[in-house]
Amino acid sequence: MKRLILMRHAKTEPWSEGIDDFGRALIPQGHDDAKRMAEELVALGWSPERILVSSARRARETCAEVAAVVSGEKVRPMESLYLTGVRGIAEAVTQNDRAATLMVIGHNPGLHDFALSILREGGALDHQASLRLNEKFPTSCAALFEADKDVVFQPSSLRLVRVLRAKDFRDGDDA
Repeated sequence: MKRLILMRHAKTEPWSEGIDDFGRALIPQGHDDAKRMAEELVALGWSPERILVSSARRARETCAEVAAVVSGEKVRPMESLYLTGVRGIAEAVTQNDRAATLMVIGHNPGLHDFALSILREGGALDHQASLRLNEKFPTSCAALFEADKDVVFQPSSLRLVRVLRAKDFRDGDDA
């Protein structure tokens, strides 16, 4: 069985003049959300064997929070994942498809577009998950895809299983 987790970086300081987009840091809520999402992935049995992460600071900080919770991961920072599109993410996944559970931590709009392209080709096991994915892909969101067999990555072989959003796991917070 193959599994693919696509996760958008956690919440960051806002962009403004004088702040380099590549160097934007997570805010405290972002650190908390990334940790909560990792804990939820572990509780669901979705610990990644390998994490591909954009080399941007916000993605690396998100990955550090995830890696502190999950076990057995090998992190691979990739400059090519910074603000890349569907083709770039697909190439990164294809080059690293030996892991049974692979995670990609990156950015929108490319990550959301990539998740939607997999959904279009492979479908979903849960209709509500497909509706959530179509709606939006906010910070700390994770889309979980699964293939029945241990195949080489092909979008048509993956099915959307679940979409997790950080706000679903915040205590008493409607944000």
